[in-house]
Amino acid sequence: MIDISEKKIVTRSAKAKGRIVLSESSVETIKNGSVKKGDVIECAKIAGTLAVKRIHEIIPYCHQVPIESIEFNFSILDKARAIECTCEVKARYKTGVEMEALLGVEIALITIWDMVKYMEKDENGQYPDTRIEKIKVVEKTKGD
Repeated sequence: MIDISEKKIVTRSAKAKGRIVLSESSVETIKNGSVKKGDVIECAKIAGTLAVKRIHEIIPYCHQVPIESIEFNFSILDKARAIECTCEVKARYKTGVEMEALLGVEIALITIWDMVKYMEKDENGQYPDTRIEKIKVVEKTKGD
């Protein structure tokens, strides 16, 4: 683990985003709230939040950061047949929270996939069009 003992505690934030591409019918079913497993967006928020809080248990060299805020936003991109997820994490600590924001997005998107996979599979049980893409950190701040 990196020694951060001499670093100052400052306000830090990070925002990450990514998206999942789905079939048109899956996107419509999510919009209509008719997915068999329940509210896809709410479940994705919960799963992403749990992941952010537990990242230090998943990635060996991540510090246990006292998270002060986690915010998720989801947008349905009809033309792209996609759902975009943004996760912003804030904390006052000695190290940044970009890994937390990235993991929040990743787990939220994987949760969406899990909830609609029964609609995404083809006749051979494969996912020919389903994909998670464009995951990246879009903003990182470090204050006083």
